Formats: sequence, structure tokens, C-alpha cells
Amino acid sequence: MKKILVVSFSQSGQLTQIVNNFLIPFKGADIDWVKIEPKDPFPFPWSNEEFYNVFPETVLEESIQLNPPNFKHQEYDLIILGYQPWYLSPSMTTTALFENEKFCSLINNKPIITIIGSRNMWLNAQESVKLFIKKAGGNLVANIPLADKTMNLISAITILHWMSTGKKDRKWGIFPLPGISEKDINETFLFGEIAVKAFNKNSYDELQDNIVKLNKISINTSIMFIESRAKKLFRIWAKTIKKKGTTPKKELGG
Repeated sequence: MKKILVVSFSQSGQLTQIVNNFLIPFKGADIDWVKIEPKDPFPFPWSNEEFYNVFPETVLEESIQLNPPNFKHQEYDLIILGYQPWYLSPSMTTTALFENEKFCSLINNKPIITIIGSRNMWLNAQESVKLFIKKAGGNLVANIPLADKTMNLISAITILHWMSTGKKDRKWGIFPLPGISEKDINETFLFGEIAVKAFNKNSYDELQDNIVKLNKISINTSIMFIESRAKKLFRIWAKTIKKKGTTPKKELGG
């Protein structure tokens, strides 16, 4: 029986739903789903202080301690990595995962599919993850990014509402629901149907092209421009904050 390693981290449960639906077509495979846990769990919902205090370390891609992941097998035929971008960078748990020697040894010379659950900006985070994978000797064969498709400013308001209250509802009863739409989440199995064909044939050369042909992944060019500029600014701010210290008083210049 062919083996699949699935690795993910989700606070709200949204990414877990996405990955779970993606895996529906993989009937008959031995799936080892490892859910990453930080040694010091991140809060959910977030307070404003906690939310902004992770900014510099996230942007500078500094590692954190994880509870040791328990992998069932010594070798897998396919690796599926589900992650979220934080501050245009991989989440701190994702960065830390690639510091784990066992995980890196498991992905060496193996095909890897990344699945992203994001607000709307994921390109910079994926570039970092691609470098992590390359350094570990893995072979990225496809990326499936799911994003909130509402307007940038609106989604910024709704995601902050969700992250600060833990409630995935309509802010003030008038804003749209936060996060990736239920329709997009529920249809993630369509990507899985394409991926399982490549998995069964052990041939991934056309996988990304076939995923794109579903016309369910869109890249907003205006958002791309904002993201490219914002990442440079984020790095400058992160380095400045680190020099001053990470307490709220020091971050404000005190």
C-alpha cells in the first residue's frame, strides 16, 4: 500500500477542513496525518498584543520549538504540506517544521504538494517554502493556494474580527463571512481528484497544469504588486523592532 504523509497546522480549523476535503479521493492509501503543535501554543482567538508580537520573528523566519512530531513510517510515496502565510511569510510553525531533521529526511527526493489557506497574499510565503523544500532535497510538484476572494480592505477587517474574537460570523451583521468561502473549501476535493491520478501513476509532470485548468485558482495582479512592495517594508520593520525589543512599549518606541 502506498503511503502519504500529510503535515499541517491549523488554529481556526479552516485549513484542516481544506486538507480533509482534498484527501477525500485518496481512498486505499495509507495516510499518516501529522498535525504540528508548537511547544508553547499560539492563542486563538488572538489578543492585539499577541497578534502583533509575532510579527518580527515571523517575517525574519525565526524558528520556534515544536512538540516532536511522530511519523508512523520511515518512508512515504507522497508528502502533502498544508500551511498558512503569516505577515507574507510562512507561519512560524511551518518555518520550524523545516528545522526538524526527521521531517527533512522524509521529504528528501520525494514529491511534495503544498496546500495554502490564506487571506489573499501567499506568493512571498510560497517562495520561502520552495527554498525550504529545495534545501531539504524535496521535489515540489504542485501548489494549491486557496484565498479569501473578497476585496482586500474588506477581508482585512473580517479576518481581524475572526482572529480577535474566534467567531467566524458577519462583523456587525453587515460584513461578509471571514476566510475562504465554504464553496471553495467544499470543492477542494476536485484538486484531490486530479492529484490522486498523478499519485496512482507516480507521474507528476502535468499535475500543476491540470490543477490550473480547473480555473479555480486566481491571482489578483493588483494584490501581487502590493505584496511585492510590502514584503520589503515588513523586513525593514521587523529588523527595527528586533533591535528595539519586542515588548509593546519598545515596539512603540518607548
